[in-house]
Amino acid sequence: MKRLFLTLALCLGFGSINPVHAQNMSWSTLNNRIIELCRQGETYQAIQVAQQALQMAEQSCGQNHPLVALSLNNLALLYKTQGQYAKAMPLYERALKIKEKDLDKENASIALTLNNLAALHRSEGNYAKAKSYYKRALKIKEKDLGPDHLSVALSLNNLAELYCAEGKYKTAKPLYQRALHIRETQLGQDHLSVTLSLNNLAELYVNQEAYDQAEPLYTRALAIQKQRLGPNHPVVAAALKNLANVYAQINQPDKAAKLYEQAQAIQSKPGQ
Repeated sequence: MKRLFLTLALCLGFGSINPVHAQNMSWSTLNNRIIELCRQGETYQAIQVAQQALQMAEQSCGQNHPLVALSLNNLALLYKTQGQYAKAMPLYERALKIKEKDLDKENASIALTLNNLAALHRSEGNYAKAKSYYKRALKIKEKDLGPDHLSVALSLNNLAELYCAEGKYKTAKPLYQRALHIRETQLGQDHLSVTLSLNNLAELYVNQEAYDQAEPLYTRALAIQKQRLGPNHPVVAAALKNLANVYAQINQPDKAAKLYEQAQAIQSKPGQ
């Protein structure tokens, strides 16, 4: 999953800049190679190529060019997937400085780098720093993209997850609820992305032992996932277990056992 996210992030990065010079075309060739290596699981080799791409961007475009910022971001992503946070951090920070010089302070591209930095600080347990970056990213997105943009929902979710990690469920709850509302409005009531918000909110209620409020959310998420993915998908099995756990907590063992059996049957199928 991490590898897929990384590949997508690199591909999206290419779309933000249109190289026209021969050197920049060579840069694109290097980055296409990075994507290929990531797909093959060759992250170490991908890092070496990403270092070459960064050096090429610096030499052909200068130290503070947007192409350099993109190269820094790509290399940082690779280090992050390897758990080398100390190497990733200064790269993200430098990319942020370049973007802040080159772009408007409230450009959504800056928010992307802020999110990357926030995630890195969160991984290191520095929640205060992560929260600061997440909040700033959210504010930028709301202003640049609008308060009901799907990217805003993602930032709301990131911030809410951080509050949950700190046990601040009351603070996290309205953020999750707003993210859910945005996804329902923008994507429709039965979109798979809506189930992400439903599950997040349900998990929050479970952590508060508010099982009666978690149950309808898990039930709705399960119904959507069955409809969209089919009744025998691994995601459906996980959803069945979530709901079964709730029934077990509210003294409905028969319902819980039935759902556990359904989940086990899915997971026992060949290829699961």
